[in-house]
Amino acid sequence: MPVTETFRIPKHRSHVPTSRQRVCKTLADWGITGELADTVTLLANELVTNAVTHCRVPCARVQIALALDGPELVLEVSDPDKDRLPRPHDSAPDEESGRGLALVAALADSWGHRQGPYSKCVWARFTLADDLAGARVPAGS
Repeated sequence: MPVTETFRIPKHRSHVPTSRQRVCKTLADWGITGELADTVTLLANELVTNAVTHCRVPCARVQIALALDGPELVLEVSDPDKDRLPRPHDSAPDEESGRGLALVAALADSWGHRQGPYSKCVWARFTLADDLAGARVPAGS
């Protein structure tokens, strides 16, 4: 049975660091550290930043979910702007933004998005190394 951690933040840039800290803490609690934890935290930051930047629903909340399921770790970021789907963007060298999805594509084992009736979710999957596939999960999780 997968172990999950889900939380929500208000759709505002000032809450992006909070989501990054919660992701980092959850991964550490599960025994996932080092390069994988850094990568998942970076991609969570990118996806949450995209959600708070591009979601057009006022007063929305962004949901962040991590799931540890055997040999896979899944990160999901959802927001209520179901019709505004992510589009990868080729950024010019002098552009200051627009590389988030390229980072996700380069660093995750797979990624994509899905639409629900009231929201959309952008997800990224990571295959755990054999020594992490049995990551420590706190009792009661």
